Amino acid sequence: MFGTAIIVFREVLEASLIIGILAAATRSVPNSKRWLSAGVLAGLAGSGLVAAFTDVIGSLASGVGQEIFNAIVLGIAVLMLAWHNIWMSSHGAALAASAKSAGRNITDGSSECSILLVIVGLAVLREGSETVLFLYGIAASNDGGQSSMLLGGMVGMLAGITVGYTLYAGLLRVPMRWFFAATGILVLLLAAGMASQAAHFLIQADLLPSLAAPLWDTSAVLPENGLPGMLLHSLVGYDSRPAGMQIVFYLTALVAIFIGMKWVARPRQAPIKNNDIKITCP
Repeated sequence: MFGTAIIVFREVLEASLIIGILAAATRSVPNSKRWLSAGVLAGLAGSGLVAAFTDVIGSLASGVGQEIFNAIVLGIAVLMLAWHNIWMSSHGAALAASAKSAGRNITDGSSECSILLVIVGLAVLREGSETVLFLYGIAASNDGGQSSMLLGGMVGMLAGITVGYTLYAGLLRVPMRWFFAATGILVLLLAAGMASQAAHFLIQADLLPSLAAPLWDTSAVLPENGLPGMLLHSLVGYDSRPAGMQIVFYLTALVAIFIGMKWVARPRQAPIKNNDIKITCP
């Protein structure tokens, strides 16, 4: 039961933290919660399909199909998170204004909302499919009993959702003048961590050199199976024994997205008036 709870907690935690951060970051966008909910439902449906066809996926590309699939999912998620952060950098002032006043719409608000669906859907797809496969494997082997497995899975799921919601509630208490900077940093670190994880799967598939494995080892000081390690892994992509290529991917994503955010946030021609803007989701 305990082992099941820990594994499910970790998978649910990763998805719930992403959802919580994005929900907080777009709290001023009307109807954004509807798109986030649609992303969760789409991800759950996709998880079931991936779990059903896991043997087919695993047999692709000379037996490394699952690693390639995970890397692709993470790569797309990194691109979507990058777009989200860059978009937020150029519209943060308008979002802050729309929280206090109403006015005309910004037409490209709908594109950001669809990005929310994709990001959340991919996060739930990856973590959900891994959870389903894990629980299915335990159920098939009858290791510890199905009732014990079910109880552990429920405990892990509730704990993961609780931690994710706690972060979301905490972010809502951040003053508006610091709010978008705080959520922007969290999303930036999420994207860099996902890039590092994608590199990890590509190394496992022998499609990338490791460059050094491991580059360092902090598993004795901060193990990934402990709560602090799990939180850091989910939030910033912490790896106690990373390969050199993972660090290259991490830093490349970090720098590229940061430059994009600064580029779009540079002063433009005419300042936007705070009392005539409202960003909405369709």
